Amino acid sequence: MKNTYETPLNSRYASKEMQYIFSPDFKFRTWRKLWIALAESEMELGLNITQEQIDELKANAEDINYEVAVEREKLVRHDVMSHVYAYGVQCPKAKGIIHLGATSCYVGDNTDIITMTEAMKLVRKKMINLMDKLSKFALEYKDLPCLAFTHFQPAQPTTLGKRASLWLHDLYLDFEQLEFQISQMKLLGSKGTTGTQASFMELFDGDTDKVKAIDTKVAEKIGYASCYPVSGQTYSRKIDSQVLFVLSGIAQSAAKFTNDLRLLQHLKEVEEPFEKNQIGSSAMAYKRNPMRSERISSLARYVMSDVMNPTITAATQWFERTLDDSANKRISVAEAFLATDAILELYINVADGMVVYPKMIENRLLSELPFMATENIMMEAVKRGGDRQELHEKIRVHSMAAGKIVKMEGGKNDLLERIANDPAFGVTLDELNEIMKPELYVGRAPQQTEEFVKDFIQPIIEENKELLGISVEINV
Repeated sequence: MKNTYETPLNSRYASKEMQYIFSPDFKFRTWRKLWIALAESEMELGLNITQEQIDELKANAEDINYEVAVEREKLVRHDVMSHVYAYGVQCPKAKGIIHLGATSCYVGDNTDIITMTEAMKLVRKKMINLMDKLSKFALEYKDLPCLAFTHFQPAQPTTLGKRASLWLHDLYLDFEQLEFQISQMKLLGSKGTTGTQASFMELFDGDTDKVKAIDTKVAEKIGYASCYPVSGQTYSRKIDSQVLFVLSGIAQSAAKFTNDLRLLQHLKEVEEPFEKNQIGSSAMAYKRNPMRSERISSLARYVMSDVMNPTITAATQWFERTLDDSANKRISVAEAFLATDAILELYINVADGMVVYPKMIENRLLSELPFMATENIMMEAVKRGGDRQELHEKIRVHSMAAGKIVKMEGGKNDLLERIANDPAFGVTLDELNEIMKPELYVGRAPQQTEEFVKDFIQPIIEENKELLGISVEINV
């Protein structure tokens, strides 16, 4: 048992894959890739750097001597220069050209961009798996009528699959934003201390074309299309806020889903998965609490509030940079991704195992359907010679009386019997029961669900089918 604080995002919630992307090991390995890319670009552009030096850097890229870096940092109090030193210990021939012309933000900021991009790609993979699970649920229940609500008051019927398509559509909107944000990610490149590339102009004797080419070459070697065209010492901190707004959107969608599911579980219509030996309450043994949904909602609230951190950071940077972003950024960006990753893992788990109770759904719908069918009943009675205005008033009176029986006396809704016994309508109870088929009142819900999944979701799934099949593990 540890005796120091550890973030629950690691110990309880986020996946090992996301934890690794934000780990020191990922960061320092990326630093070395960036140093190799810079040195190789400088060599190709004519600086006095040899292939032997590049080969030495590449040979030691993965074997990081962390103990040397740690001891050095105790002495110099600078993480980048400590790792430059440690790399140089392993690469005696190349140590003089490591980090040549660069400032700390060359490795720090470029690595942050790479880290966020890789993290978004993992979020993308999990969103595709989630949309696959949810689309199958939507199609399975596209024809199952259920009571719809506005203001959590009974409204026109829909289908359970159509309701699921609303959850899915929110995710689709988030996915579009995620795709766009990934496509917009660029490296900082090699911009120097204030973003002017002055140190590189010195190295290349004022050759502007070569200095511009460094950014292009570094980006290509790291796998990016380009670098940001201008910057101060750092890339614009607006990038962090843009990325976290995407994560906030995903959190919003997940929270909306879990709020709906928690209400449905209260209504005993749909439940989240509940394991055989799972305990719902320490006091009430019969309870089946929606703990996964509650956890999603809780984590989502954290992500939605966390987005304020990079927005304030972006707004308060002074001129070419200040250091007041550093400590905040290390926490807020990483934890937003770890929490979003946990949300998606839980969402996938819930979407893959929701339990539906069709009889409970049917009973609740049928208890309200007579009220909703009154317009159809009225139109049928008019066809048989009735007066529309007179029938409207009669339906109003009968509805109020039936509602009183249900609400105040806990009795059965007898609206149909009241209408059948009123000669003004000229319809029998059997005829009214024929009108009471729930599927007559769901409009195009089944078709809308099928069309949306077919036209918008399945193309995404098909294009990314190699990403399907991830397994999620809920720790507690």
